Amino acid sequence: FFFFFQESMHAYAANVYTTVVEELMKGKERKFIAVEQEFFRLWWDLVATDTQKQQVHQLLQEGRLEFVIGGQVMHDEAVTLIDDQILQLTEGHGFLYETFGFRPQFSWHVDPFGASATTPTLFALAGFNAHLVSRIDYDLKADMQKNKKLQFVWQGSPSLSERQEIFTHVMDQYSYCTPSHLPFSNRSAFYWNGFATFPDPPKDGVYPNMSLPVTDTNLHQYAQTMVANIKERAAWFQTSDVLWPWGCDKQFFNASVQYSNMDLLLEYINEHSAEFGVTVQYATVGDYFQAVYSRNLTWEIRNSQDFLPYSTEPFQAWTGFYTSRSTLKGIARRASSLLYAGESFFTQYILKHPAGSVCKCKALKQLQSLRWAVSEVQHHDGITGTESPKVRDMYMTNLMYGVFNVKKLMASIIFDMNDAKKNGEVYSSVYPKDSGISDLDQYVVVYNPLAWNITTFVTVSVGNLAMNVYDELGHPVPAQVQTSVESPSTYDLYILVAISGLSYRKYSVKPLDGKQSAFIGRSTKYKRRDIARAGQQSRQLFPVVNSCYQVLFDQSTNLMHSITERETNQTVQLTQEFLEYHVNGDTTKGPISDNYLFGPNASAVPVSKAVGLEVVSGALMTEIRQFFYSNVTSQYYLYAVYTRIYTVPEGYDGKLLCHRIEQEYSVGPLELNREAVLRTSTNLNTKQLLYTDNNGYQMQKRPFKAYVNNTVARNYYPMVQTAYIEDDTTRLMLLAERAHGVSSQGNGQVEVMLHRRLWNNLEWNVNNNLTLNDSSVVRPVIWLILGTKAVTNVLYQTSALALEHRPVVIFGALSGDKPKLPGQLQQNSVHGSPVTVPPNLHLQTLSIPGWRYSSNHAEQIRSIRMGKQKEGDPDFSRVLLRLRHLYEVGEDPVLSQPVIVDLKSLLRGLGSVTAVEERSLTGTWDVNTLKRWKWKTAQYPGKGFFNSKKTSENFTVTVHPKEIRTFFVYFQSQ
Repeated sequence: FFFFFQESMHAYAANVYTTVVEELMKGKERKFIAVEQEFFRLWWDLVATDTQKQQVHQLLQEGRLEFVIGGQVMHDEAVTLIDDQILQLTEGHGFLYETFGFRPQFSWHVDPFGASATTPTLFALAGFNAHLVSRIDYDLKADMQKNKKLQFVWQGSPSLSERQEIFTHVMDQYSYCTPSHLPFSNRSAFYWNGFATFPDPPKDGVYPNMSLPVTDTNLHQYAQTMVANIKERAAWFQTSDVLWPWGCDKQFFNASVQYSNMDLLLEYINEHSAEFGVTVQYATVGDYFQAVYSRNLTWEIRNSQDFLPYSTEPFQAWTGFYTSRSTLKGIARRASSLLYAGESFFTQYILKHPAGSVCKCKALKQLQSLRWAVSEVQHHDGITGTESPKVRDMYMTNLMYGVFNVKKLMASIIFDMNDAKKNGEVYSSVYPKDSGISDLDQYVVVYNPLAWNITTFVTVSVGNLAMNVYDELGHPVPAQVQTSVESPSTYDLYILVAISGLSYRKYSVKPLDGKQSAFIGRSTKYKRRDIARAGQQSRQLFPVVNSCYQVLFDQSTNLMHSITERETNQTVQLTQEFLEYHVNGDTTKGPISDNYLFGPNASAVPVSKAVGLEVVSGALMTEIRQFFYSNVTSQYYLYAVYTRIYTVPEGYDGKLLCHRIEQEYSVGPLELNREAVLRTSTNLNTKQLLYTDNNGYQMQKRPFKAYVNNTVARNYYPMVQTAYIEDDTTRLMLLAERAHGVSSQGNGQVEVMLHRRLWNNLEWNVNNNLTLNDSSVVRPVIWLILGTKAVTNVLYQTSALALEHRPVVIFGALSGDKPKLPGQLQQNSVHGSPVTVPPNLHLQTLSIPGWRYSSNHAEQIRSIRMGKQKEGDPDFSRVLLRLRHLYEVGEDPVLSQPVIVDLKSLLRGLGSVTAVEERSLTGTWDVNTLKRWKWKTAQYPGKGFFNSKKTSENFTVTVHPKEIRTFFVYFQSQ
């Protein structure tokens, strides 16, 4: 559904479920499918009567109401992170199983703009039998349709291949809506309830654009129209079963007029089936796939190639939304990362401090507010940036509210565990520069949410240059302080932190007492240079060096010149510039750009003729600040890049930190109808081949393709977390903390779209306020890693996660007497020993969901039948654990090996493990009872079921490349 306004959606959703349930009860043949739990739950919790709730239970048991997908929303596939896709599916599935004992087994991903290869894998892991998509490239769809290849078995992951394959159905050219044209009338067909107008429905019940009612006089013509369309579609599929979707965006708000008209039509066609050559029936998606499955055909296999990007016609490439509303994309990811940290922090607290003073039920509600906010923004008109400003504000408000709750929860846990005086003023900040240290005596608590030891810098804002930083034992900690780029009156304090997995450390920050301990970054400002006039002859290069790289800057242009990877002595020429695509906003003058589409008029245009430079150098870090002006005399800069290169002192593990060239950009406000890109040009012979990730889960190869029209836009791809270019020896990797569009428009080049500001006069966009007049300044961060393929292979997975899950920083005032630190904190850990996984595994989830369902299916169904399913408090004893193998088969000689994990010893820092149950991805199936349909292929001619392998009894599991394994873990109560 396209999201217009929150209140209209509430009113609309309430009408749909109230009238649909009523109508389904009137006719045994009638059926209905529902997808997004966020809307269903609003109705269920706030509107539905006890009678209606009883009827829903009955309809589900009879198979006449079917939940498909069953996540909180129908998530976008291009710009979402795998963790957030799993979260929103898990949220919806947990509700459905707890409330109805129902487990979705089919997908209906009809509206996301393009299809990722991660989705079929996730849906298979969740226990689905079949997957359904619709929006793929128009020319590809036409070709597949003509050759009856719209259905196939998709092996989305090259490493999991047949084990997690899934039968996939691509909808034909009519997509998920009923065709509305009637040959015998100028009124529309099959949409008898008309167009939804909420929250103010018409008083007389006559909605705009209601279809021609079915009457005795037009019944035969109506039937002919429907049958002709069914037969046209039948020619595009291999079986004689046709899926004929009835409905569209915002339909069924008045289900009685819908069903009463359709009943007449279906009855008539079936009475004359000999004449028409078809029979018709109401069906669910499950009914359709069951029919196709029982035909026992042999299906072709599709490999792990995705369906991105997506174009609807030659000048409509849906590649703009990869960058639209960059601020929302950034905040959604920061919120997701905070949730990840908050979940493991709370889980440890519950397990290690069962008698703690933090109220568990309130804490769970605080976490749930952020789970809901992060889930809902994954909607295909949410994080995509394809909503109106009003709806964007709703997402932002919900995210900020959830973030505030989880920060508050983490702060209260820290204070409880440190017996701090409760009246001491607490304020918390979770990311650098949210707030800083103003009073003289402060401490900073830094939590590492990853299950690896990390060495990195955290930044806090301070009011003065003369600062010391000490650890828990009073030893000085390496730090560097320098003028802030944000404001001349404050300073940035970079603190070097080394923290074990899932642990926190406490640092006190004090004004100078005697000798200086923090290094001071000294600033050198260089003359602004006119790029156009910089001749080749007087090139003066100056180096910025750490133990991994030498980066050269050219003093005649103030631009980067080259990077040398010191271990191999490989030098890559590398320059960066900002460019803008100029786009058209007038539909009468040609193709436009909008929230969805990217339609550049021509090649991108360089934006600045002059570059200013300031270098801040210190013992731990050098920051190169470049300011891009339209010309030498301009007063204000248009763009800025802050490049940071770190030097790690002796005694610290600096491998990741040293190999990271961190860049932060300042972009905006843009002029209208401009799309801003940062283009990095190198002398690598890449043959214009780009690699980008699907959802932070797996990489896709992106060869440059020439098209008759719109070649620039159709070669844009989403980068959710990772993109790279390479030649035979060297790879340049980009890691991102929010989604961007990315492309290689020339050999050795990679460009990242950072921001868009658009206005156009397309009626649909103007009516729905979808014009993207985004005048904000965005501050995205990208990490560059340069090196051999072997070196970057080892670094990129852990680095991408280190960027995604930067340490959480919480501030507090030290009230008079210093709180005594519990002994275990001396080991820098919330508990006795930290949780650490090997570098090729990621602890993807450690949380206490709080679900009240029984993990024994028979028992759960029994308690629902007896109406007892939701009694009592949330279950705090069940811990949800997910482990993900980060590497593909054959990607790295060492890291691609399977990993044997003893869960008991892995988790012993949390307590004594008494039981482990392996579950499906979202937790609702015991893997030993999950039997997915196995579809016949030429390679695997047997039809049957997939049987999952059992977890061995002694708590040991072997995690194979790319596997995501999900467990319920129970600990001995303290």
